[in-house]
Amino acid sequence: MNAPGEPIAPAVPDTHITIRGLTKSFAGQPLYTNFDLDIPKARITSIFGPNGCGKSTMINMVAGLLDMDAGEARFDGKTLAETKIGYVFQNYRDALFPWKRAIDNIKYPLRIAGRSRAECDARAEELVRSFDIRFDLSRYPYELSGGQQQLVSIMRALAPHPEVLFLDEPFSALDYEMTLFMRDKLQDIFEATRTTMILVSHDLEEAVYLADQVLMLTRRPTRIAEVVRFDAPRPRHPETLTSEAFIRAKAQCLEVFQREVRVRA
Repeated sequence: MNAPGEPIAPAVPDTHITIRGLTKSFAGQPLYTNFDLDIPKARITSIFGPNGCGKSTMINMVAGLLDMDAGEARFDGKTLAETKIGYVFQNYRDALFPWKRAIDNIKYPLRIAGRSRAECDARAEELVRSFDIRFDLSRYPYELSGGQQQLVSIMRALAPHPEVLFLDEPFSALDYEMTLFMRDKLQDIFEATRTTMILVSHDLEEAVYLADQVLMLTRRPTRIAEVVRFDAPRPRHPETLTSEAFIRAKAQCLEVFQREVRVRA
């Protein structure tokens, strides 16, 4: 384990997030024990595994929303406090401020960062153009559909130009039509910004379709069972779902997953 403040070195080149010695227990039961991980820069990494293996817990710890028992994470060698991150929550209804209009929710991280009104307005307008927003952002979150609320959540997470974007099952509460639309929007964002993204998903199709690599986790105490690469060209389209490369990658993930769920906890 590195001394506090001492740089931690990635094991592979082009790493953005370096996790070393991650340890976490709940009620005396170990979830992660001395867990190491390198996440590549300017790639989308999906995290998939059995229920209870700590997918969301992992990104919550790396994003600073939950304390680690031990270990640390660095972002291009920087601490979390030195890094701009964005986070898209699964429950968008609770994540948005109901007393603020949608447009003010989007501007919120810029305002708390001390940006001027003009800068906030300019960034919000840029996001509106980028997402081709056609609904009224002067409305309150409860006046919007679920898909519109989650779109506002994503725009808010992107407002400060994050270096890393964490997404915790961001489309799980949406219908399939809206899910397909949001997948395309997420790809557009990635292509335009090359922001490092970490996606937790319980949908294997989604996890493979969006990712450059899928981290397949074991049952607890959690380890990496396998890293499945998917290098289909971008932008990806619904036709990608029937391609040989996609079917092969999904089958590989499913094989690993089924092996792990057969293991007794």
